[in-house]
Amino acid sequence: MASQETYQPPPPGEGTMNALRFHGQHDLRYEKISIPQVKSGQVKIQPAWVGICGTDLHEYLGGPNLCPTTPHPITGETVPLTFGHEFSGVIEEVGDGVTDYKPGDRVVIQPIIYDSTCGACEEGLYNCCWQNGFVGLSGWGGGLADHIVVPTSTLYHLPDNVPLEIGALVEPLAVGWHAVKVSPFKKGDVALILGGGPIGISTILALKAKGCDKIIVSEVSRRRQEFAKKFGADYVIDPAKEDIVKRCRELTDNKGVHVVYDCAGVQAALNQAVHATRARGCIVNIAIWEKPCTINTNDFNFKERTYLGVATYDVGDFQEVIDALSKGSMKPHEMITQKIKLTEVEEKGFKSLIHDKDNQVKILVEVGGGD
Repeated sequence: MASQETYQPPPPGEGTMNALRFHGQHDLRYEKISIPQVKSGQVKIQPAWVGICGTDLHEYLGGPNLCPTTPHPITGETVPLTFGHEFSGVIEEVGDGVTDYKPGDRVVIQPIIYDSTCGACEEGLYNCCWQNGFVGLSGWGGGLADHIVVPTSTLYHLPDNVPLEIGALVEPLAVGWHAVKVSPFKKGDVALILGGGPIGISTILALKAKGCDKIIVSEVSRRRQEFAKKFGADYVIDPAKEDIVKRCRELTDNKGVHVVYDCAGVQAALNQAVHATRARGCIVNIAIWEKPCTINTNDFNFKERTYLGVATYDVGDFQEVIDALSKGSMKPHEMITQKIKLTEVEEKGFKSLIHDKDNQVKILVEVGGGD
């Protein structure tokens, strides 16, 4: 991944464009803003398809939280900001010094913003940057606009056999992929996933691509239980009706699962998942918790279990997901449950996720059109 250390936000160019801007809680505005101008080492992109993320929804319902209200240490920006960090697009213009990309190239944007200078970045752990941010949440524009200018360090080529709308799924798929990749999972292990939402499904797809043949999903929603089965879950547990610990032990010769992937961030589910994990098993936390969670360290000490936090995705994860999509080892097409226009984002996007979330996995916004 190229350095972002010297990147400067592009100055406004001539003319205006449409953008969906987040101003604060329940305050999204469809506005005209200046078109950004391309500088050296940058490219201008016309976003094609943009996914609405749970993070966007949390910002809308209770934010600003991640979106800065004081100048972000890297971007220097504050709300209002253009939303959209899960997206694909087509390059329109390249700046001086750009040789790996050209107008017309189809690309996916990895949205992590990092400072290149902190202790984590010096070790190549850009996703753990001490000051990190995200395109579409922290500044540098966002996918829910007619145009965006970003440094080439954020870009990945999209193969011809992967549609742009599937390219918009690479970001959430990379979250599940990274979690499985850094976990101790190995082929033959039994995995338990807490939560059957978009990240839970991304984790199912990653596990299947990596050869897992026994995946258990714990999910309350009947509709999401059906989604989990469709995408490859071998067993689905309703924690409101069944004992997670008892059921997992029944499915593992009374040993417990090898790895748990927590995509829910619910205390009651975590409590049971710990006891559903075998000795020297691992609980992997993917969820962003709204409140601090509690763990009993004795439950880890006496069974030598581990608790592992994961953060988004790392160098290489996007390319590995893109390769898996191109080869057909990941088939996420049915994750797309609704397609809407830029002008419909609040009414048909955010409000659908609020009032009809059990029937939605991923809502995509068409900005610049498909392939």
